Amino acid sequence: MFHGVAVHAVGLSLKGAHGWVYRDVGVDAGPGSLTAVTGQAGSGRTSLLLTLAGRMKPTEGTLTVAGRSKPRAIGRVAALGLVDGVNDLEKALSVREHLHERARGFFWGKRQAAQAQNALVLAGLDMSSDDRALIRDLSREQQVRLGIALALLDEPGLLVLDNVDIGLAQDRQDELWATLEDLAGRGLTIIASCTESELATAVRLSSAEPVVEPAEAAEPVGLMELMEPVGSAELAEPAEPAEQVDEVEEAVVSQAVPDPAETAPAETAPEETDPAKTALEETPQAVPDESETEGSAGPRREEPETHAVLAEGKDR
Repeated sequence: MFHGVAVHAVGLSLKGAHGWVYRDVGVDAGPGSLTAVTGQAGSGRTSLLLTLAGRMKPTEGTLTVAGRSKPRAIGRVAALGLVDGVNDLEKALSVREHLHERARGFFWGKRQAAQAQNALVLAGLDMSSDDRALIRDLSREQQVRLGIALALLDEPGLLVLDNVDIGLAQDRQDELWATLEDLAGRGLTIIASCTESELATAVRLSSAEPVVEPAEAAEPVGLMELMEPVGSAELAEPAEPAEQVDEVEEAVVSQAVPDPAETAPAETAPEETDPAKTALEETPQAVPDESETEGSAGPRREEPETHAVLAEGKDR
């Protein structure tokens, strides 16, 4: 029913801004196989799954899925189940709405409804494709199974899903693994992550290697480390003696408020007077007569000699 693909990875490594996320990982999964990726939180499980599905590009190593090595080409044959933080289900939408959005084609008809119903059955979810139950009302197991059903609508060759065992009791985990084994038996290649697994085919990631190298972690210099510690005794400066304080205050006061005696205008000595000058000032000046000053306002204007010239012309 499914056309599973082969997954082959050698020396796969991914380095982030703070160090290696995972390093030197090898995967060899044939078509129709079920592989578990195990490791504690922070071991790089989710990043490895996204890399195998073509959603992330590795830093080192080689990866081929169905003979394809480019991430975009790998993404065409790989589908994501529920991966927390990557493709979370919308809690305010219903099961029916999620199926309608994921179904192939522009319209929702009998054919799309039949495909959706078949996917729900294969995922082990006892619900109708027209179910209007909201995602917020579903259990964790139902949400994981709905994520599987939505991925199956893409008709993938590789299915990856994360945190299969999170929030489930042991018996429910066993039921979910049984569903995945059934899908693998139908030809689908499945890679799922969990904390621990008893599957024979498993990729175990170790979180023993810190993300930041120890040598780098021992040398960070923060703002508080740049500031030298100062004790309380050093912070409190010794007070000046009272005598020095009084002297400083007197100096300030003397500069700010001048002494009235110093600022009073100095008395000037009487000026010596010249006897001749005094006599001259005391002598009354003569007032000129009006008759004498009548014609002296300005220079006298000379009359032109017009008559003399005319008389001289007549004689000639």
